[in-house]
Amino acid sequence: MSVLTRDEAQTRASLLDVHHYAIDLDLTRGDETFDSRTVIRFTVRAETTDTDTFVEVKPAELRTVTLDGHPLDPAALDENRLALKNLTPGEHELRVDAAMRYSRTGEGMHRFTDPADGETYVYTQLFLDDVQRVFAAFDQPDLKAVFDLTVTAPEGWTVLANGITEHTGDGHWKAATTPRISTYLVAVAAGPWHSVRTEHRGLPFGIHCRRSLAPHLDADADELLEVTRGCFDRYHEKFTEPYPFDSYDQAFVPEFNAGAMENPGLVTFRDEFVFRSAVTDTQRQTRAMVIAHEMAHMWFGDLVTLKWWDDIWLNESFAEYMGYQTTAEATRFTDTWTDFGVTRKPWGYDADQRPSTHPVAPENVEDTASALLNFDGISYAKGASALRQLVTWLGEKDFLAGINIHFERHRFANATLGDFIDSLAAATDRDVHAWADAWLRTTGVDTLTPRITGDNGDRALTVDHTGSRPHRIAVGLYDRDLTDEGRLTLRSRLEVDVPQSEPRPIGKRPALAVLNDGDLTYAKIRFDTESFQALRTGLAGLPDPLTRAVVWNALRDAVRDGDLAPTDFLDIARTHLPHERDLALVDGVLTFAGTQVADRYVTPEQRPAALASLTDLCRDLIRRTEDGDHPGLRLIAVRHRIATAAHPDTIAAWLADGTVPGGPELDPELRWRILTRLAVLGATDEAAIAAELAADPSATGQEGAARCRAALPDPEAKTRAWEAMFATDDLSNYLFTATAQGFWQPEQADLVRDYVPRYYAEAVAVAARRGPAIADAAGRWAFPAHAVDTDTLRLGRQCLDDAEPIPALRRKLTDQLDDLARALRVREAAAH
Repeated sequence: MSVLTRDEAQTRASLLDVHHYAIDLDLTRGDETFDSRTVIRFTVRAETTDTDTFVEVKPAELRTVTLDGHPLDPAALDENRLALKNLTPGEHELRVDAAMRYSRTGEGMHRFTDPADGETYVYTQLFLDDVQRVFAAFDQPDLKAVFDLTVTAPEGWTVLANGITEHTGDGHWKAATTPRISTYLVAVAAGPWHSVRTEHRGLPFGIHCRRSLAPHLDADADELLEVTRGCFDRYHEKFTEPYPFDSYDQAFVPEFNAGAMENPGLVTFRDEFVFRSAVTDTQRQTRAMVIAHEMAHMWFGDLVTLKWWDDIWLNESFAEYMGYQTTAEATRFTDTWTDFGVTRKPWGYDADQRPSTHPVAPENVEDTASALLNFDGISYAKGASALRQLVTWLGEKDFLAGINIHFERHRFANATLGDFIDSLAAATDRDVHAWADAWLRTTGVDTLTPRITGDNGDRALTVDHTGSRPHRIAVGLYDRDLTDEGRLTLRSRLEVDVPQSEPRPIGKRPALAVLNDGDLTYAKIRFDTESFQALRTGLAGLPDPLTRAVVWNALRDAVRDGDLAPTDFLDIARTHLPHERDLALVDGVLTFAGTQVADRYVTPEQRPAALASLTDLCRDLIRRTEDGDHPGLRLIAVRHRIATAAHPDTIAAWLADGTVPGGPELDPELRWRILTRLAVLGATDEAAIAAELAADPSATGQEGAARCRAALPDPEAKTRAWEAMFATDDLSNYLFTATAQGFWQPEQADLVRDYVPRYYAEAVAVAARRGPAIADAAGRWAFPAHAVDTDTLRLGRQCLDDAEPIPALRRKLTDQLDDLARALRVREAAAH
């Protein structure tokens, strides 16, 4: 399929004004295709003559096309482009009648049949350039238009769309006319939805899910709607522009690739956010943050939309920052920035140290395929961190004033980075243009290191700075608690601008100096020798969880950079994590310790000891939570105890008893976790997997069974899983991912050794056949990450040089191979 280049988009935008789309979809035409009829009214600008352009559509069958009443030849369709030639200045009408394919990969119009009850659901995911899989369009963000949508659906279905929908009889539905929006923001979700509806501030609100999830949605409806109302009200306190659409629906949809999508008036979420098993409060907080994130997009992304995809950070960084900040302000989840620091920020740090790094606001996004690669930890986590630093430097009052100027200037239109910076500059005397050049146009992570000089009570702090960005940071000075040697108490928190003009006097030497205390900037931090020694004994005694998050991130970075041995990190975790009470910190540290340190950074010979250490740590946490006062902490410990089990006896007994002694009882999520680990250890079989699936025939159960079957240490099981992923195209996006997650296991390195060289060619082939979503899954989940050796690295680099993977897979492989090379360097550093 041809990708759209920036030059082509600029040319087309200079020629056309698009006014109106009338889209009619018929979802009653069978399981494979649906009918799509589109009427586009547009104007060719007067200053042009005999204009040539094109419209995009990717049909199963293109039946008829007429331009101003004159038929065009459907056979003239070239891949996804239909040429429109010799257009004269003035108004035109294009009519397109086509049959379109349903998707099984979460792109375009995705179709899903629920194995729990046989009901079918469809929904659109049109970002970034998948509009053309559903209807004909001038598919670029700066050709906004008004949309009218009609849908024919099976009896018993409900149709949701960007505007309020009305059932006009006989399965026919009509959606209210939208304001001017971009093509990729058009949304439809249809099926026998279970819905909870209410009103707020005069607008209809709704939450929707599959019928089989109805009891779980109902159980959380009050919380979901409370979060929605709280964020909605808070945004109206922040923004002068009122919510710009006629309703606010949130649909939790199956097999969704992203976390959520900001369709105006109809936000779609992955339906794992409808919790059917026990979850921690941190998981509920994450769901609340995603609700806040997507709602922020209603203003920044939907009301004001990027002009071209090089400014995707304008959407995502803003929504990421606002999502965490507004959740903390408007809901019961007030500690969101700790979770951001330990889970999201490392995503940005990792991405920014790979060869594929790019500025937050890149200048050279040449086409849509390249743009899709920038939806990463830089556009989200680094961008949000940069905005948090901007607010620290600029002040929230001026920041919000600039945002509101931006909304007023560009409402229902498009804007660029330059427009955004000009709006901020209108609200402050500070040089935000220079700030933007330093923060948004550069790559890489700065490093800040404390240096304390002087003697006795006359010490001074210098922050050594590797990098080019200015930083306004807090420096926490901590002393040992004289009444409790395991605690560190805050003496003072200093505000320091980096680079410094001169050293900062601090009086007597602190036991510990923490740079970036409060996590207000984006930089790696290091510790002086005395501070590091204080951490080894006092980390758990730091009073603020956000400070502890900064410290754990610094230790994580030190391991990845080869400055701290992986075994030392495990020792620190073993010492301090049993005393930690912040759920995000415990889960984040255990996840890094298990999936990176134990699985990749220590050698195979060291791995049993690493797993044993983590198992003991989890056992300590389980014992410390026997009083029932910390159910979330206990659940996290149980999950990681399952993941690190080197022997099956304990977790097999839990599965047989249906409970962990002292709780929790095993819900479906925990049962599948245990069964997957037992499969890895060779302690279960197909009969047990089939029995579990019979007890839980849901979509999640299907995924659990696929994961377990792929994890069995049996040559025939591995062959079946491999063929399902790479030899046929039958697996949906979620079943592909589940199978890939089960396939590679460090315990089974010898069994799967021959598949490692096969991976590269077959991943390239399946990505080319099935497109970016499966390419992403093949590169992320099906990559042999356990195979930390030079042969895997050599084969991968050869693939990048010779095999021509599609851009989505090339990016994933580039990142995976860089992580693999880093793991090798970590092992080498630890050996010396």
